[in-house]
Amino acid sequence: MEGRYRRCASQQGNALLATARLGLLDGQAERLVERLLHWQWPDGGWNCDKNPCADTSSFMETLLPMRGLAWFAKADVGALSAKAERAARKAANVFLTRRLFKRRADGSVIAQGFTALHYPVYWHYDILAGLKAMAELDLIRTPRCAEALDLLEEKELATGGWSADDRYFKAASKPVLGGDYVNWGSDKKTMNEWITADALTVLHAAGRL
Repeated sequence: MEGRYRRCASQQGNALLATARLGLLDGQAERLVERLLHWQWPDGGWNCDKNPCADTSSFMETLLPMRGLAWFAKADVGALSAKAERAARKAANVFLTRRLFKRRADGSVIAQGFTALHYPVYWHYDILAGLKAMAELDLIRTPRCAEALDLLEEKELATGGWSADDRYFKAASKPVLGGDYVNWGSDKKTMNEWITADALTVLHAAGRL
């Protein structure tokens, strides 16, 4: 549509990311890489917006494909590794040109959910998820990550650690749409172990610890 493939590439990106991190890469993974490369938009990302006027990549649909391609490239298992790395670097500009959470036009916050911390993020996006991705791509010390890092530091609890500002999961004891058998914690005043571990990892990679 208007020269752009409208695809929820977070699905293929998530599959590629999981297989790469688990060391299960094979010929099927290369097919995922080929699809992602084929669907990549001119600005570097992906989007499933069916509005013909949509010409800008989506943060949510770009994060997981970018991470998956980056991990595939690190594994260096075939001829597509170099192409995957270039595609991941190109995708990183979707986030970096917006300082991970701000509009390029006026510097305003793209979406309030982007500045809140969540765990798990699933297919959504927030600054911590973006910073984790930049650390994986060895781009965390890029000056354009500084504002997001500053915001993450500001969110540290007075008692130490980081809490969940909001949540995307629904704790459930039986299968329901959007449900999860695990309560990952969403108390805004209590340290969340998973978010804290991610925050410390990101700040260490950025040389801020």
